[in-house]
Amino acid sequence: MSYQFITSAKLPTRHGEFDIHIFENDEGQEHVMLTVGLPVVDQTDIAGSIPSTHSRLNQQDNALSERPIPLIRIHSECLTGDAFSSLKCDCGPQLNTAMQAIQETGCGAILYLRQEGRGIGLTNKIRAYALQDQGHDTLDANLMLGLPADARIYDMCGPMLAYVGVDAVRLITNNPSKVAYLNEHGIDVVERVPLVVGVNDMNAEYLATKRDRMGHLLDTDFNTALHLNK
Repeated sequence: MSYQFITSAKLPTRHGEFDIHIFENDEGQEHVMLTVGLPVVDQTDIAGSIPSTHSRLNQQDNALSERPIPLIRIHSECLTGDAFSSLKCDCGPQLNTAMQAIQETGCGAILYLRQEGRGIGLTNKIRAYALQDQGHDTLDANLMLGLPADARIYDMCGPMLAYVGVDAVRLITNNPSKVAYLNEHGIDVVERVPLVVGVNDMNAEYLATKRDRMGHLLDTDFNTALHLNK
């Protein structure tokens, strides 16, 4: 599936100002990238359609080589957590903490991917919530609905990062699958930056399932955060 850039604008937020970029795939699904300190790479020059611009290309390459490795967060859409401040997950605090960290660093991006509920969609996510209310964990709830535990894909990340000339990142994540995917697709993850925030009694079992059954790297920090929140 291919992805194309659609439009950009300035986006002031309570964390600071971002540039917001919209991308769209062949099926019309939109994805968002918020950036700080990452100028857009000249796509026409990269395509080689203007051979007389080698000097500008060299200047662009020099600028890219001199900037710090950007801090990147790949964040899948979570309406309940991001917009409604749900306590059933840690998504909202993760998004806001990542936005603040990127502003403080001065060079980075949020890749906001439109794949609600680990890719199963909002309706199925709420169906899974109903099963969780009956005592099933987040993984089993998906499987009981005949859905994958995690249906997310990350093939849009490469084109989005390439738009701002990024091929090496400091990745904010607890999920080793994201690290592996980027490394396997030519994006060098030079550092994994843990993100353990928003832990509370309502989502402790959810986070424990992600740690114990889905391979998320939460052990020490998660236990400490949970202890502090109690």
